[in-house]
Amino acid sequence: MTILCITGTGTDVGKTIATAAIAGVLRAHGGKVVVVKPAQTGYPGTGEGAGQGGDLDDVARLTGVTDLHGFARYPEPMAPLAAARRAGMAPLVLDDVVARITALDGPDRTVLVEGAGGLLVRLGADGPGDAGQWGLPELVAHLPGANTVVVTSLGLGSLNVAELTVEVARARGMDVIGLVGGSLPAGDDPIVATNLEDLPHLTGVDVLGCVPEGSGALGREEFLAAAAGWFTESGRSALVG
Repeated sequence: MTILCITGTGTDVGKTIATAAIAGVLRAHGGKVVVVKPAQTGYPGTGEGAGQGGDLDDVARLTGVTDLHGFARYPEPMAPLAAARRAGMAPLVLDDVVARITALDGPDRTVLVEGAGGLLVRLGADGPGDAGQWGLPELVAHLPGANTVVVTSLGLGSLNVAELTVEVARARGMDVIGLVGGSLPAGDDPIVATNLEDLPHLTGVDVLGCVPEGSGALGREEFLAAAAGWFTESGRSALVG
């Protein structure tokens, strides 16, 4: 089973564009890529896949990946479980999500699973009244062999949230293979430069690469041509396996 879960140190740190960049690297190495966004919030469309707005559409636009799967959409832009409750909609059930992701796995392919917001955001619940709330750590626990990448901010305060996220992920049994800087600003920023130096020894995992700020606005050909260069050689090797 080749499953790579992508989480973040918080919301709006660049998870989706990083997911697209990782997909681009994997495809460049000849692998088949499947992208899963279990819960999308802030878009009222229903059904699976892209074409209704949201993160999966961004991945499709930037990479051309068409094997896309979204299991639930909730109208308000907030944590999926809270959005489901406010909309009077059924929350995602862990066993169902595990079964659907597992069914997507196969030879010579990688299933990318993008979480929502930060690591501990609740994605669903397995009982009435929000009983059995679960998030990405609980999902990964049911996906043996799954690895995790943490997308982090790079500016002031990033060291703290990155270290906390990796520490909690490991404590929950997740295999974190590295960090990705989600939005690398242009120019010389001493805070960013210092953070990039400090992140590996503070978190205990390497920075696999950094996605430049504004990369989500690139056209597909330009995005795919540049994506491999955003990762170190060892970072690309860690992603490809």
